[in-house]
Amino acid sequence: MAETEAPHSTPDARAERRAHKLAQQIGAFARAHGGSAEGQIAYIGEIGTRIVLVGEDGEWGDLVAPSYDIAKRAVELSDITVHEDFDGEFAAKVRTGPYEWARMAGIQVGGRK
Repeated sequence: MAETEAPHSTPDARAERRAHKLAQQIGAFARAHGGSAEGQIAYIGEIGTRIVLVGEDGEWGDLVAPSYDIAKRAVELSDITVHEDFDGEFAAKVRTGPYEWARMAGIQVGGRK
């Protein structure tokens, strides 16, 4: 190894491939929902990190990355606007319908009947 080369200077190829695949999925979502998307990254524990996406048309979806670093790399590659929190103007862009409201109400009152 050369003196100027730091150990671990090359990214893990597998993680990079996963980030590229997620970035492609983010791009496909953006194209399908008005041409652009915004997102928020949230660590969800051992299972990984959630990337919440909101399209220009208000539709939303999410992806789960195996780690925070992979999620962060994926949104960097996809060049979307990333928000620190899912609130305020960003949350107001989400369009919800009867399905989401029924699910949210069901969760709050003990599930489906």
